[in-house]
Amino acid sequence: MHLLVELAGDHPHLPFAELDLLGTLIERGTQVAVIDCKRKEEIPRLALAHSAMEFLGSCPARKEAFERMLKDLSLTSPRPFAGRAKKVHGNTMDASEGELERLIGALVQGKVDLQDPQDEFRVIVSGSRCYLGRVLWRSDPQRFACRRPGDRPFFHPGVMMPRMVRALLNISCVRRNETLLDPFCGTGGMIMEALLLGISGVGSDIDPEMTRGSRMNARDGVFLIADGRRLPFHDRSFDAVVTDLPYGQSVSIRARSLDSLYRDALGEITRVLRPGRRAVLVTHRDVRSLAATYMRVEGCYSQRVHKSLTRHILVLARDVN
Repeated sequence: MHLLVELAGDHPHLPFAELDLLGTLIERGTQVAVIDCKRKEEIPRLALAHSAMEFLGSCPARKEAFERMLKDLSLTSPRPFAGRAKKVHGNTMDASEGELERLIGALVQGKVDLQDPQDEFRVIVSGSRCYLGRVLWRSDPQRFACRRPGDRPFFHPGVMMPRMVRALLNISCVRRNETLLDPFCGTGGMIMEALLLGISGVGSDIDPEMTRGSRMNARDGVFLIADGRRLPFHDRSFDAVVTDLPYGQSVSIRARSLDSLYRDALGEITRVLRPGRRAVLVTHRDVRSLAATYMRVEGCYSQRVHKSLTRHILVLARDVN
C-alpha cells in the first residue's frame, strides 16, 4: 500500500532515513513523505513521525484543486469521522486550515463527529502540494518521555534520549528476532531500546563500570567487557551495528588517538556485520572519507546538540560481495 507519513520538523532530513524501515520513498516534501509500504506492521516503531495514513491522493496547493480532488475521490466513511488539516510553514495554499477541514466534512459521505471521531481524514499542505490521507496511526508523545535516562538504575551524563536511540535502530533496519551489536554500549541505552522491539541485543564496552551499569539497566541483554578494536565475535555475526563512538580522551579510550580508534573500530564493525546489512554510527565529527574505505556510505546527517557539540549520524552498508 502507499503510505502518507507526517514527519517531525526538528530535523530536515533524518526522518526520511527512518522510513527505509517501512519501504521505498516515492515522494517527499517538507515534513511529509509518500512511501510504497512493504511492512505495515513496523509503523508503530517510528520515532520521528507524527502520524501515518493510507495515502488517498495529492493535488496542487489550491483550494479549488483540493475541492476537485475530494469530489473525484468520492470518499465514504462508515464510521463517524473528522477532517483535519495542517499547513506546513512555507506552503502556498490560498485557503485556511479551517476551510480545508470544512471541505472534507462536506464532501466525504458519512457522519461528521468532531468530538469523538472513529475515523480521521487528514490533509497536509507542504510547499505547493496538498496530500490527503486516512489516519492509521498517530504517535503518542508520552511514549518516550516516560523512559528518561535519569530514571534508570544506572545513569551517566551524555547519553542519548530514547527517541533518538529508537530512530537510529529504525534507520539500521534491524527487525524483530534479529541480533544487534553496540560495541561501545556505555549505559546500555541501545540494547534497552532493542529489547523493547523484540531484537536480541549484545553490548560491549572496555570500561567494566559501564558493562556493570548496562546489566542493571537491561537485564535481558548480553554485555561483556571488550575492546572495540578487537571484538570477540565471529565474522558476519550481527544483523546490525548501532553505536555512539567515543569522542573524549577518557580512560575508557585506550587507542593511540581517536583516529586510530575509529579506523580499527570500523574494521571490526565491518568484519562482524552480515553482508547487505547496515551499521549506524554516531560521531562528533564527519568521518565519511574514512568510513568509505570500509563500507558504502548511504547517508550522513548532522544534528547540533549544543554550541560545543554537533552529532554526526553516519549510515553505512556492507556490500553483499
